[in-house]
Amino acid sequence: MADKPTKGLADVVAASTALSDIDGQAGLLFYRGYDIHDLAGRTTFEEIAHLLQHGSLPTREQLAAYGAELVGGRKIGALAEANIAEIAEKQAPMEALRTLVSLAGGDDPDKDSNAPEANLRKAARLTAQQPILVARYHAARTGTTIPEPDPELSIAANFLLQITGRTPGRHEVETFDACLVLHADHTMNASTFAARVCAATLSDMHSAIVAAIGTLKGPLHGGANEQVMRTLESLDPAAVAQAVRDRLAAGEKIMGFGHRVYKTEDPRATHLRKMSQELAEASGDDTYYRMSKEMEEVVFETKGLYPNVDFYAATVYHYLGIPTDLFTPVFSVSRMAGWTAHVIEQHADNRLIRPDSEYIGERGQKWKPLAER
Repeated sequence: MADKPTKGLADVVAASTALSDIDGQAGLLFYRGYDIHDLAGRTTFEEIAHLLQHGSLPTREQLAAYGAELVGGRKIGALAEANIAEIAEKQAPMEALRTLVSLAGGDDPDKDSNAPEANLRKAARLTAQQPILVARYHAARTGTTIPEPDPELSIAANFLLQITGRTPGRHEVETFDACLVLHADHTMNASTFAARVCAATLSDMHSAIVAAIGTLKGPLHGGANEQVMRTLESLDPAAVAQAVRDRLAAGEKIMGFGHRVYKTEDPRATHLRKMSQELAEASGDDTYYRMSKEMEEVVFETKGLYPNVDFYAATVYHYLGIPTDLFTPVFSVSRMAGWTAHVIEQHADNRLIRPDSEYIGERGQKWKPLAER
């Protein structure tokens, strides 16, 4: 090999994509050329899913048609329906979603086709079903009954309705919708890369999404938002700064800070910080927001690290009433738009992804009979 490999494929361009782009030095994120600051709070998640999967922000007529397709695709298939109770009893959230999406693939009417139109239909169904699967899993494990999805409500509104059991307020829906927009895609992250590697073998979309979910399950990719909340819950609100300094001095990592690509503030964190503050004030108890701000200041002062998308997402989800161990599944609800779009893109211009490797093992070994070893 000509070049020494970089650990974790750092700085290696693994694919060409028209879906999203990052300027890590400037702290910018783009979806198909649109600055995330221009989209967050102005577009719905449905619009962004259409943008990623179909290639353009929809017209009013296109959005209505896409919305109708999402509503029509929400129904969970017989395989997932028959097994969700047992899965909820035996599997943790991300394990359950990995299994449920695989089962959903068995019932998908387009499961045997990777044709462009079939992929678009599967992408819509996966996007529509993922929030339902998360809510149904949560209901099954808690022994509760959830409201049926309302065809008049958005994905964001229906999810909050089903998870909390109450009709969410307008500001809550707008906030969660913006969260979904912010998390919809993020270039060649680990789960997206896993999905594209799988898709590049010409495996089907559901298989590629199962690969993505299995990758997101790993604590070095998903789970940071949950760990941020666990950290906040473990701290004394009156002694946050000292506790954080002590942990850093002991070599502990404070989750939710720093990013492989961004060298300045993650642009998504800018929006999530504001959302957290607004929800905290509306709740009448801003303790966790104040603790988060104090943590942010100490970590930057001590380590020079900026908060990433996971840090303030934790308190936003908390204030919205989402259980902490569902934070990563919520990430998958949003990222389904991006994952499916990447599968579509890979299938449309495909070549098997097969990198080389550098051999570092022994050489010149000679075989010996078993009795002589």
